[in-house]
Amino acid sequence: MAIKSFQGKRSQPQKEELKPALVSDYMTTKLITFKPDQPVSEVIESLIQNRISGGPVVNENNELLGIISEGDCIKHISESRYYNMPMDNNTVDKHMVKNVDTIDGNMNIFEAADMFLKAKHRRFPIVENGKLIGQISQKDILIAALKQKGENWK
Repeated sequence: MAIKSFQGKRSQPQKEELKPALVSDYMTTKLITFKPDQPVSEVIESLIQNRISGGPVVNENNELLGIISEGDCIKHISESRYYNMPMDNNTVDKHMVKNVDTIDGNMNIFEAADMFLKAKHRRFPIVENGKLIGQISQKDILIAALKQKGENWK
């Protein structure tokens, strides 16, 4: 006599359709931003206090004007000391990088990783309709890759 299984019909587990990981899925949207007329000394304090290496510079309409980084601030400190000039009278707009490379939020995360390698930047802002909507960093790319775990290298 044959043994019957009482577990019922077994079906194959359905494989999920893997979607490509997009920049917009991993970008940071709560950004610390700076204003062009803000003193560089305030930026330095904010970078230290928030443990960040830089941030976007925007106007009152949240339009991206540039990026200021720790390196830009260090350059300002060095020049102030060299020329024996006070630090307080300089503003962000004099020291920020104005020609900023941006990334599209709909870009694949691995294409963005390639852009990081080519451009040697730490962060890329994401602009939509002229407005800053987020920023992606190298750490965000690493987080995305770790979540993929090699299963979805699309």
